[in-house]
Amino acid sequence: MLKYISTLFLLLSSLVPLHAQKTDSLNLDSALLSEVVVTYQAKQLTPFTFYDLGQAAIQNKSTGQEPAFLLAQTPSITAYSDAGNTQGYSYIRLRGIDQTRINITLDGVPLNEPEDQGAYFSNYADIFNSVSKVQIQRGVGTSKNGVASFGGSIQLFSPNLRDSTEGNIGLGYGSFNSLRAFASYNSGLKNRKALYVRASQIYSDGYKYNSFNNSQSLFLSGALFFEKSVWKVNILAGHQQNGMAWLGVSDSLINVDPRTNVNAKQEKDQFFQGLAQVQNKWYISNSSSLHTSVYYTYLNGNYDFDFNNFLGFPSTDELYNYAFQSNLIGLFSNYTFSKKNLNWTTGIHGQVYSRKHLGSERNIGFLYENTGFKNEISVFTKVDYTYKFLHFFADIQYRYATFNYQGGTDLEPLNWQFLNPKGGISVSINPKALFYYSLGSTGREPTRNDMFGGNDDLLADSLGNPIVFNTNPEYVLNHELGFRYQAEKLYLNLNLYYMDFKNEIVLDGNFGPNGLALTNNVEQSFRMGVELTLNYRLSKHFTLVNNSSFNYSRIKEQNEVFSPILTPALIINQEIFFEHNAFTFALSGRYQQGAFIDFANENSLNSYFLLDARMSYTIKGFQLSIFANNITNATYFNNGYVDFDGTNKYFAQAPANVYAALKYTF
Repeated sequence: MLKYISTLFLLLSSLVPLHAQKTDSLNLDSALLSEVVVTYQAKQLTPFTFYDLGQAAIQNKSTGQEPAFLLAQTPSITAYSDAGNTQGYSYIRLRGIDQTRINITLDGVPLNEPEDQGAYFSNYADIFNSVSKVQIQRGVGTSKNGVASFGGSIQLFSPNLRDSTEGNIGLGYGSFNSLRAFASYNSGLKNRKALYVRASQIYSDGYKYNSFNNSQSLFLSGALFFEKSVWKVNILAGHQQNGMAWLGVSDSLINVDPRTNVNAKQEKDQFFQGLAQVQNKWYISNSSSLHTSVYYTYLNGNYDFDFNNFLGFPSTDELYNYAFQSNLIGLFSNYTFSKKNLNWTTGIHGQVYSRKHLGSERNIGFLYENTGFKNEISVFTKVDYTYKFLHFFADIQYRYATFNYQGGTDLEPLNWQFLNPKGGISVSINPKALFYYSLGSTGREPTRNDMFGGNDDLLADSLGNPIVFNTNPEYVLNHELGFRYQAEKLYLNLNLYYMDFKNEIVLDGNFGPNGLALTNNVEQSFRMGVELTLNYRLSKHFTLVNNSSFNYSRIKEQNEVFSPILTPALIINQEIFFEHNAFTFALSGRYQQGAFIDFANENSLNSYFLLDARMSYTIKGFQLSIFANNITNATYFNNGYVDFDGTNKYFAQAPANVYAALKYTF
């Protein structure tokens, strides 16, 4: 790992000079050099729909749980976990759109695996303990690096190294033998240097039987602040081991014992993932700057698959294993010019990726080996201009992606090109209120799983020709119309959206030979809805927070019109928060309407309501927090499917559970 970091650092050094000399002639304010600011995020006047989740809000609610459960407290996001509690593999859907079609980045570095386009927060356990901010853009949003922002994007920002010197030690324990221990230290800025480090250990038995999660992670961030530039290094590494629980369970078994796990006890996985990034922000003048970054991501791991158990037969000593090893190296550079009411940014991003796949069986041994190569390059330019009460925004991106395959079957290289334009306008009624409208379009290529029909090794027909299921891209045209109001006691964001899809890739309810869900293209589809964020300070001590959404979506296929699966029409998150001196208390409720789990719209998940509470007390650097979840002990499922034998399979989530945490800050 160290040799890769050194190589990246030397490469970046050759691209951008240090500029450590005096720059009095430029008259730069040292406050400008506070951090390396990523230019993809939306701001108050940007005419797109977004939600900022600040560090304080994250820390108040954090127990080391998977980020999916914190993100689900914002509009239009649903979440579920394999194990039924908040540790291990967890997933989100945004406006009903799955996680492989959501762009996820850390300081501009893509976290999605390019080949399957998935992002796995579980590989970086406790990652939200080390972010200074999260921005969720719903819809196509602004241009990003990496996979398409098809349903939206989630941008993570690394720790603010100019924060005051602080150390933290935390320990927590709760239901299902869930344990979290961590320590972090931020040096603050000293002699133009700053350092942040955090290490975490997370363990849980899981709500379901044999669904344990054992994870460790490390986050290291350091920076050098010069007169005219800032250098920053991020190193993130995580290791996890899990008992598998990704199969749904029939309601008959759940009724007997809701903790039933139909995955075989012998099915386990383990993965290591590491990320290294070196970035530089060079202030060329008072009005222009250049932000350049190189990064490297390494993934190595495997999971077991009991095929007999998957088919519903008794387990034998047969056990398949799928192993992966990937390398991703990339670079992006953005030039920004700001003058009075004009801001212009243009940039380029490129990455080279390979992923080796190894298949084996415990008794037979080696079965196959193949490698997928996924490379891409993109360029974008965006401009925003403010004239009196009008704010204009335009953004266009060109993205080129290519996929090559080496294995037992030959496959011609596949290429996709996308031109993704976006534009919009914000109209300020007064300094506190504005209306906005934007129109954006983007395209997305299929994943390897889409193309190979769920096979990990590419199949061939009797003539030796590759069997490829789908290489067609999908497109969306996204309208966003909204109103934002921000005052001392009230923040309001109300927006309407309409997403018109062409050739949308959706789940078809079938599963491939390695257990992965399969997809298909549909002729026509759309998603539309209303989303609300409301923060209102009732008094000095009480605050109301509401994040709600209503979704109306339809698919047309072969003269049939139906609703997409796993897309609830109504979601309401309501919280009341009390704060007095060192004591805080919050009571939050979530209502999620039922959703269909099959294209025929004959089977569905039931609606449910959850009630959670949390409280904390701080004294002399010690903070004691207690979390009580699902207080009413509701029985609910938030994910499911119809199996190949026609039975409904569900993912039961945890009943009433508690967690207590103690943190010492010094």
